[in-house]
Amino acid sequence: MHPAHSPIVTIALLLAGPLLSFARADDWPQWLGPKRDAVWRETGIVDSFPDGGPPVRWRKKIGSGYAGPAVADGRVFVADRIVDPNRPIEKPEKPDSWTRTRISGKERLVCLRESDGEVLWTHEYDCPYTIAYNYATGPRATPTVDGDRVYHLGTEGDLFCLGVERGNVLWRRSFKTDYGLETPVWGWASHPLVDGNKLLCVAGGKGTTAIALDKRTGKEIWRSLDSKEPGYCPPVIYQVGDRRQLIIWHGEAINGLDPETGKVFWTVATGSFSGMSIGMPRLSNNRLFIMAYRDYAAMIRLDPEKRTASIAWEAGRNRGVTGTMDTPFLMDGHIYGDGKDGRYACVNLETGEPLWTSYQPSTGGRPASWANVFTVKHEARFFLINDLGDLIIAKLSPSGYQEIDRAHVIEPTHTVWGRLVVWSHPAFANRCVYYRNDEEIVCISL
Repeated sequence: MHPAHSPIVTIALLLAGPLLSFARADDWPQWLGPKRDAVWRETGIVDSFPDGGPPVRWRKKIGSGYAGPAVADGRVFVADRIVDPNRPIEKPEKPDSWTRTRISGKERLVCLRESDGEVLWTHEYDCPYTIAYNYATGPRATPTVDGDRVYHLGTEGDLFCLGVERGNVLWRRSFKTDYGLETPVWGWASHPLVDGNKLLCVAGGKGTTAIALDKRTGKEIWRSLDSKEPGYCPPVIYQVGDRRQLIIWHGEAINGLDPETGKVFWTVATGSFSGMSIGMPRLSNNRLFIMAYRDYAAMIRLDPEKRTASIAWEAGRNRGVTGTMDTPFLMDGHIYGDGKDGRYACVNLETGEPLWTSYQPSTGGRPASWANVFTVKHEARFFLINDLGDLIIAKLSPSGYQEIDRAHVIEPTHTVWGRLVVWSHPAFANRCVYYRNDEEIVCISL
């Protein structure tokens, strides 16, 4: 037994309670954590898994969906979809990735008690889907918690602000109704971002691709940018020189905006097949890296004084990392991320040249269509989560991939291109990982 997890030490920490600042657990109130940077900063986490894998604290049945959970102030928030089994679904004869159909059903935001997984409240609303049939699983966007409020964006553009105590609706917006938009082929997926008094969202359309709403009332503060495809990439704010810049990557271009006014500082046209801008852009030393499906990656050079941007290099099949759904991690002049068909790679940040690749984190040894790995840093190592339901502890460096331990923690339940997968990003909080598939959410002690 690790010393930090012995009964004596555990009891001592519980008795000390709030007197010991290091004993306080961190929350995970939004996608990619408190700072939206995929770094888990809690201490007292296991170095490796015990025999039989890490223990499950609780599990709770839920509906289907891709949306990851958020954890804040003793509550776990997760969005799902419920379909009436007695209502027939009009299945297309030969659906492909773009084949739309109308499917009846309801979306929900579920609030669970963090300590035992008991349901505290649910908010449910009717939500017939008009998106691609093969991906009509459920909500995509992780809830965003801000104090006494939680923000939920549904697949069909329903945006809710709810009270965290009771789930009461404080305000509601509809991207389709308010802005006259058609649902993207794979639904709205950009996790909302709170910035001061604003809620920043990617909606789409002419002049309304990026919007800022008053987080207390839902009233529009500003609107900006044109796009034919809003993409699926979340907004993020970075400090560039002496100014904060809101980065919006939609289906045709990546943009830097003033988060206070929506004024566009710069725009760089980028490649993304069928509007598939998904992984969040990552910044390092005024270099902004993006990657997308069909062998596309680019490094954008930012000029903090002129507030301009240009492409430093673009990459394809044999250069850079060209992942589809995951967000890469930039560290010490290198890019780490899961590329095409599950090929995890380390790439030189300045040149895009690969140093090594490995299928070990994703599939164990062979390419697989749409294979995916999420990357979260913890101290000097990483937690990797693949779409087979494996949680991996590993060290990543320019010299290679070093796996420390691996445990199978949840079952893949969603069929995509002949594979069963789980495509939900977990949350890390309270020295636990919270992970969901299309049937349940589990809390696993680390």
